[in-house]
Amino acid sequence: MRCSVVYGDVFARHDMEHHTESGARLRTVLSGVPDGLKWRDPVRASVADLERVHRPQHVRWIREFTSGTYYLDANTYVTGQSFDVASYAAGSASLAVDRSLDGEHCFALVRPPGHHAEADRAMGFCIFNNAAVAAARALESVDRVAILDWDLHHGNGTQAIFYGSDRVLYCSVHEADSFPKTGWVDEVGAGRGRGYTLNAPLLPGSTIADYLAVFRDVFIPAINRFRPDVLIVSAGQDPLFDDEHGRMLLVPSDFQVLTGLLIDEIDMPLSLVLEGGYGPSHGEAIRNIFGALQGRRTDLAGAETEPVRHATDEIVSILKKVQFY
Repeated sequence: MRCSVVYGDVFARHDMEHHTESGARLRTVLSGVPDGLKWRDPVRASVADLERVHRPQHVRWIREFTSGTYYLDANTYVTGQSFDVASYAAGSASLAVDRSLDGEHCFALVRPPGHHAEADRAMGFCIFNNAAVAAARALESVDRVAILDWDLHHGNGTQAIFYGSDRVLYCSVHEADSFPKTGWVDEVGAGRGRGYTLNAPLLPGSTIADYLAVFRDVFIPAINRFRPDVLIVSAGQDPLFDDEHGRMLLVPSDFQVLTGLLIDEIDMPLSLVLEGGYGPSHGEAIRNIFGALQGRRTDLAGAETEPVRHATDEIVSILKKVQFY
């Protein structure tokens, strides 16, 4: 399977020194990209692309605020470069989806991240919702899109944007009761979208055994039943054991396990979009993801001998009862 990466120096220009979500973060990310990949230049999303998921007032507000440096909330900033950079992040997520439709695994290494951004609100470091913009653009030419979000935090923005849709299946595994305090098992969609949102809020201290239980018993069967034309992974590696933002216990090789499982069990090219990930081992996790995309697999023997927590078993049991309507 062909494999490529979308990246450009533009993504370092949305920057505030000493902020967690700074341009310097990309050095760690890029350290994990192996040799021999096809590198693709970033693409800018048009205003029309952004407005498929964001209200025009929000897009206009972000453009106006990027005349200077401001905080939009307690932890989300913009600078004079941020509108352009965020537009490139959203457009490059769409490029990754286009490449996957053409039979190529593609990872868009973009920032700022996007999955917290709602239709009319920037939050949680996120300005535009990159994965949602890519999904909405894809829906102009395909019938169904699945989004799987393994970031430490729940992608409240992605969920809210598609909560009433039966054309997007949103699956999120995240640390329970962490920012932004959403993503509970009873949040399953509304109206025509009822049953098309699946949330697995895992307890702090969860390991690859817990993630495998959710993937194998809930997410992968649901995605295969949904039969999407495109699978987008909101790839935040902040569930790593050394990430200061959370209390999960994944190690870098676990991301090769999860990526390989999706490829092998769903049998379609992946489009991945970078979300969070701030720990020292983030670059190694990126290396492991690309390893899976290039065909390498991690022995599951060790992971399969770890115990699955009782709380995880209960979540899996509940989610297996959620049906598409």
